[in-house]
Amino acid sequence: MTFACHVGDVPLGEGRVLALDGRRIALFRTPGGWYALDATCPHLGGPLADGIVCDHAVTCPLHERRFELATGAALTTGPGVAAHDVEVRGDRVLVALGAAVRQAA
Repeated sequence: MTFACHVGDVPLGEGRVLALDGRRIALFRTPGGWYALDATCPHLGGPLADGIVCDHAVTCPLHERRFELATGAALTTGPGVAAHDVEVRGDRVLVALGAAVRQAA
């Protein structure tokens, strides 16, 4: 697990982008918990951390592609994104990076 931020760094219901071990990660804080996904939508590179978080999903702000926060699975057309484990210890938010999702050529 890698330190990502402090709990107060991400407002409830929002996401923030951060760099962990050379990767851009979108970290989300919801009423149901914390989630981390690769930060870029595979469609056209939209910033997922700037998307709308609702119903355990995030919607890309560019073209409204939706991804499940817990798994990164696409809830609309196209491929999903990698999801990463998140753990909160006191005031510290930790993320364990998973494998990157490989896109079809």
